[in-house]
Amino acid sequence: MKMTVDFEECLKDSPRFRAALEEVEGDVAELELKLDKLVKLCIAMIDTGKAFCVANKQFMNGIRDLAQYSSNDAVVETSLTKFSDSLQEMINFHTILFDQTQRSIKAQLQNFVKEDLRKFKDAKKQFEKVSEEKENALVKNAQVQRNKQHEVEEAANILTATRKCFRHIALDYVLQINVLQSKRRSEILKSMLSFMYAHLAFFHQGYDLFSELGPYMKDLGAQLDRLVVDAAKEKREMEQKHSTIQQKDFSSDDSKLEYNVDAANGIVMEGYLFKRASNAFKTWNRKKPDHIRRWFSIQNNQLVYQKKFKDSPTVVVEDLRLCTVKHCEDIERRFCFEVVSPTKSCMLQADSEKLRQAWIKAVQTSIATAYREKGDESEKLDKKSSPSTGSLDSGNESKEKLLKGESALQRVQCIPGNTSCCDCGLADPRWASINLGITLCIECSGIHRSLGVHFSKVRSLTLDTWEPELLKLMCELGNDVINRVYEAKLEKMGVKKPQPGQRQEKEAYIRAKYVERKFVDKYSALLSPSEQEKRIISKSCEDQRLSHARASVHTPVKSNDSGIQQCSEDGRESLPSTVSANSLYEPEGERQESSVFLDSKHLNPGLQLYRASYEKNLPKMAEALAHGADVNWANSDENQATPLIQAVLGGSLVTCEFLLQNGANVNQRDVQGRGPLHHATVLGHTGQVCLFLKRGANQHATDEEGKDPLSIAVEAANADIVTLLRLARMNEEMRESEGLYGQPGDETYQDIFRDFSQMASNNPEKLNRFQQDSQKF
Repeated sequence: MKMTVDFEECLKDSPRFRAALEEVEGDVAELELKLDKLVKLCIAMIDTGKAFCVANKQFMNGIRDLAQYSSNDAVVETSLTKFSDSLQEMINFHTILFDQTQRSIKAQLQNFVKEDLRKFKDAKKQFEKVSEEKENALVKNAQVQRNKQHEVEEAANILTATRKCFRHIALDYVLQINVLQSKRRSEILKSMLSFMYAHLAFFHQGYDLFSELGPYMKDLGAQLDRLVVDAAKEKREMEQKHSTIQQKDFSSDDSKLEYNVDAANGIVMEGYLFKRASNAFKTWNRKKPDHIRRWFSIQNNQLVYQKKFKDSPTVVVEDLRLCTVKHCEDIERRFCFEVVSPTKSCMLQADSEKLRQAWIKAVQTSIATAYREKGDESEKLDKKSSPSTGSLDSGNESKEKLLKGESALQRVQCIPGNTSCCDCGLADPRWASINLGITLCIECSGIHRSLGVHFSKVRSLTLDTWEPELLKLMCELGNDVINRVYEAKLEKMGVKKPQPGQRQEKEAYIRAKYVERKFVDKYSALLSPSEQEKRIISKSCEDQRLSHARASVHTPVKSNDSGIQQCSEDGRESLPSTVSANSLYEPEGERQESSVFLDSKHLNPGLQLYRASYEKNLPKMAEALAHGADVNWANSDENQATPLIQAVLGGSLVTCEFLLQNGANVNQRDVQGRGPLHHATVLGHTGQVCLFLKRGANQHATDEEGKDPLSIAVEAANADIVTLLRLARMNEEMRESEGLYGQPGDETYQDIFRDFSQMASNNPEKLNRFQQDSQKF
């Protein structure tokens, strides 16, 4: 090994040694500067590389975002995803390269500078110090006088010691110099070699990565060539279409706006229309026309509009079959037309007369198409379902099972007279008046709506959902029964029923029939000739029976499952004490013949309704209402009981529903403070309890004994009624706590009540009926 400074020369401390030291020291100082500069440049390179990786990663994320945005284009999405994955791998390789650079250049060279060069500097300082001490000792030894023996010896001793120390430190210094000169080569070369190997690995990994990506890029390039050709072809086609459209006559473009009933997207017609405000002022906003100009469309048998495409459509007309469309020439604005439904009207304005005509024709065609589609659906249902004829009896289980699963339309049309409109005779009516129990055509149903719900409540047999008890009510009455009441004097008066299509005649006829009741025979009920004779016979006994009944005292009774009540004293069978005072002690057969068929001149309509409610005679109840009976009439002779309470005692769910639909107060109570819900709970009539709760009965009301329906049901251990009452109470409390006043309740509550309604109407034997004797009233 070649030494930078010779050890022999070190001992001599010759000028060659000093010159060699000076040269080495200058070289080491310059080496330190170079290494410091290289380390700083390496740190800057690493920091810049990390910033590059961060920027590269952001760029790669941008590519991925673009790939996700292009999810509808499989080629672009796949390519960008693959490229972003490859770039991510390259970022990982770059990160590894910079980590290795930091370890090989920065760490190793910094350690060499801090450790080895520091040792060299320390050795240099000691050498310079001892050199100075040696020079001082030599000078002092030379200056001592010969005759001063003591000083001579002292100077000689100091010089000897200083020389020994100098030789030792000089040799260490030379050793440090030679070691440093030897080590610096290995340290520099080792760090640089590691750095280069890191680059070799980086480029090798990148080459392998892109070698795998190469075939895909080649295929993509060929596909791109085809895409360029296709894009050029599409551009030419679009330019040609642009030129063709540009040459069209836009002055008559609105005339080509046509509707398409069979459009694939279900939209018959769409476009902008001005809409008049629906508030009380009925104004057009002139300052801000965008507030009233909306994008209208006819779709799914509805007229809807939107302000923005993302907005949910606002429904103007729920069912186009229920509306009419007409021109509006009596206002100052041009091109206006009006869409009128049973509940509201909407004034619209088109941009031209041709557009107005197109919209009107589109609405009219949509109405006709909707009727045709509904008719086709009904025909399909008729083919699938087995036909059934004859009237429906609510107590006939075999017929219930036969008709189970059929639509409301089919069940109701099985009733005599219901296959044609009750008022005009048009075939296949699809609407019904639920409080009258009749079927109607769509035109007559619109007139019935205009009468008000206190005269007629209209519902669709095909569009609306029907509760089971309401469907049974429709099957108990029918057009023939009601017309025998409301058209009793029609032939005598020489009045003819209006024909289909005579709108004005229909309106006058229907108002005279149901509002004015001109055709009701107030002196003749629904009686056959033989029944008329029975009425004359029963009339002679009326006064005697009334006086006897009013003088009698009500005897507490108990009821059994059959509805016949037992006297608590002697156990003999009798009718309930709350039955009419006129028939309290009559035999069963005679009472049914005499109490109902009393002369209409002498029988109060309210009392007639009261008795018929207990006897479950819906035709007679309808007749009483036609004669002007108050549905909430209270019998002062029998604890102020109402027809609805009598219907509860009679045990008929359908009778209760009929009274409620005709305005009966579900919370009207007798003198004992008991309303219909109390009585139904006492008797264990689960179906009636369910019905009253659905119709808003107050279950918190207490009777004169301070008992509410729930406490009565708990004492009687009637699990079904307790369940219904508690569920209703929980639902009421939940709605009050959440501020949902007027809402029906959650889905679970509605499902349970729906199940009870189905059982009470279709399978009453499944209900847990009240088996014990009722408490006395």
